[in-house]
Amino acid sequence: MCHAQSRCPNQLAKTIYSAVDSNPLSVYVMHPFWNSVVKVMPRWLAPNLITFTGFMFLVFNFLMLSFYDYHFDASAEGYTHVPSWVWVTAGLFNFLAYTLDGVDGKQARRTNSSTPLGELFDHGLDSWACVFFVATVYSIFGRGPSGVGVATLYYILWVVLFSFILSHWEKYNTGILFLPWGYDISQVTISIVYIFTAMVGVETWYEPIWWNFHYRDLFTFMILGCSFTVTLPMSLYNVFKASRNNTLKHSSIYEAFLPFLSPVLLCLLSSVWVIFSPSGILQQQPRVFYLMVGTAFANVTCKLIVCQMSNTRCQPLSWLLVPMATVVLLAVTGLVANETLLIYVWTAIVILTHIHYGVSVVSTHTHTLQYKSQKTLYLALITVGNYLFQS
Repeated sequence: MCHAQSRCPNQLAKTIYSAVDSNPLSVYVMHPFWNSVVKVMPRWLAPNLITFTGFMFLVFNFLMLSFYDYHFDASAEGYTHVPSWVWVTAGLFNFLAYTLDGVDGKQARRTNSSTPLGELFDHGLDSWACVFFVATVYSIFGRGPSGVGVATLYYILWVVLFSFILSHWEKYNTGILFLPWGYDISQVTISIVYIFTAMVGVETWYEPIWWNFHYRDLFTFMILGCSFTVTLPMSLYNVFKASRNNTLKHSSIYEAFLPFLSPVLLCLLSSVWVIFSPSGILQQQPRVFYLMVGTAFANVTCKLIVCQMSNTRCQPLSWLLVPMATVVLLAVTGLVANETLLIYVWTAIVILTHIHYGVSVVSTHTHTLQYKSQKTLYLALITVGNYLFQS
């Protein structure tokens, strides 16, 4: 997605991290807690290992609920419910993931090991984590009569994904990462809801809160309300303020909104598949479809993160969308009869492609740093040699 992809890793080395976190929950509660946690961590513990461990807690939650509730119907009446210990585990792991995501940067500054690669690794995994915690929490309500439909959850997922990318769109235009308020609130709430579900059972969510207003409606209302009344207005305000102060990095509207092109196209392609699927693929394989969408989105977002960190121009189109358009065409026209096999194969390809991209960026950046170190050593030897020769 970077205009000069080969220059991106070189430019990453010059990146200076600039972020603003103004959420009261984060400032007055979580940061003091994280400061206490990081003090007991051994100094040899690598920040990137902390980041990866936190991410794997979310992946484990996703896999655990996939085993007990693959089709999101275990919470419905008449089905075997998820065991209580699973909800306890999910709550603890979700909070641990959130905590580790909060302390990895503090550990890096504490040990003087902060690097642009660490920032990229952190935000890159965060972009992928969106689909894991959304799909996992969905199992609480499920797709039963008192739950949330798989199509509704699909569009809720897209609201969450676009809420995430807004922060990096802000940084692409302003040079400052404004951390979203919704993230801290949602993570604490989700962790509490998991534990509460283990205590009272999923049957509690069947009952309406008031009249015909159910907990599923509150769940949907909170996500949409936070996104459209807090995240979106604050993002637009921050970009508008930068424009008014003449500090906006991109002067034209086209360049400023260019990072949204690939995510919007991805949303359109996946929605076309959902709407025109001959076999109703979202109803048949919702978990795999969510995973495919979330991983493809993470791949697009990671390329934007590299661009905003390296101050390079964002390319209009992510190449991953080209084969995806072909896959969607094969699916909706019925040229491939087995849609289930198609979604499994395409999801595997998307996951492997995303992992390959991440490994390639890390490898290229590491080789760049090694080359610079070798070049610095070579110049130092020449300088010493010249000094000895002149003496």
